[in-house]
Amino acid sequence: MEIVEVLVLIVAAVGAINWGLVGLAKFDLVALIAGGLKFGDINTISRVLYIVVGICGLAALYFGLLNGNGA
Repeated sequence: MEIVEVLVLIVAAVGAINWGLVGLAKFDLVALIAGGLKFGDINTISRVLYIVVGICGLAALYFGLLNGNGA
């Protein structure tokens, strides 16, 4: 399970970096990865990437709470 936790944290960190880039520079890394879209544009690939990042963010929160409780 440790590999899954590491992958989840990496994806969640990339998502956090993307939001930082959006806020600071109006640059959307997901849009670039999903086919060089303009800022704010969305296609199927970018939608899937956003969903995966969101799920990983929730999973990272879960793993953090789970590990914080000594479970």
